[in-house]
Amino acid sequence: MRLGWRSYPLRLREPLRISRSTMSGRDAVQVDLSHDGVTGHGEVVTSAYYGLDRATILDLLAGLGQRVSDYGEPGTLLAELPALAAELPAGVLAALDAAVHDLLGRRVGMPVYQWLGRPTFAPAPTAHTIGLVRPSDAAATARALARRGFQLVKVKCGDAADPDRIAAVRAAMPQARLVLDPNGAWTPEQTVRLLDTLRPYRVDAVEQPIAPGTPRLLAWISARTDVPVIADEDAATVAHLDALAGAVAGINVKIAKCGGIHAAARIVATARGYGMDLMLGCLVASSLGIAPAVHLTGDARWIDLDGHLLLTDDPWTGIGGQDGVLRLTDEPGLGVRAAR
Repeated sequence: MRLGWRSYPLRLREPLRISRSTMSGRDAVQVDLSHDGVTGHGEVVTSAYYGLDRATILDLLAGLGQRVSDYGEPGTLLAELPALAAELPAGVLAALDAAVHDLLGRRVGMPVYQWLGRPTFAPAPTAHTIGLVRPSDAAATARALARRGFQLVKVKCGDAADPDRIAAVRAAMPQARLVLDPNGAWTPEQTVRLLDTLRPYRVDAVEQPIAPGTPRLLAWISARTDVPVIADEDAATVAHLDALAGAVAGINVKIAKCGGIHAAARIVATARGYGMDLMLGCLVASSLGIAPAVHLTGDARWIDLDGHLLLTDDPWTGIGGQDGVLRLTDEPGLGVRAAR
């Protein structure tokens, strides 16, 4: 097998502000895995939060080149990916995992979801994110999303305008499901107080309201509100789920956070065993970077796979979402193709 890569910039339509940062773009690295004339693709994106810059990604891929060439079959490489988890950042591992799955699906002529044992794919409504903007701007964005067909929206929180922003979005989208995401900016007491105040706005869930590291405080919040609490940063790997059992209603699984489809499937199965619901989330990425999670949407109660929809120019296409619904075709592998 042969491993290749190339990098390209991703730029957002407008800066995305959350409680801990503001982002206007990032770099992406396309990972190509070739075997017997068939090539599969994956993508890893830079992330200050996860400590991944372009130079680090390229260095890691260069170091993997010879090791990958030593594997005779992509199936063998797939089986060995868990052993690489201790050596590689989750985002790089996830890109390699995606490329292997894409290659295997292309080789047998079936979409990845079928290769994973799911006979059909149902169109999946996705959230669209509204950042930390003025309430009037949030309302304008919400009205535009409603016109496009979105029925699920995620509102970023973490400043004094939170109640007004949420009220404005609800007024603009009276029937939409509404998920709040403070990215850990609230305190436990503030979370309970705000969720009680926001009761008239019918909040569907709140994602990682407090800083990660204290699952017992997530349990404290859950016991004091009827709004489902979703763990995100506190649920990075399957090893974190024991501490979250009974503490939260759901967990946010991100392919780039856990290390790929293979790792995500283990997390989903374990979470189900604990009675926890699933949210599928993402980083800002192209359709290639979002596609692996789309093949898992049948397991999710909340789907937040809008990273490609925030871009000015997506270099890949094939998963839809512009009208609020993700769609896959019967194309083999991940089902994406270069947009140009």
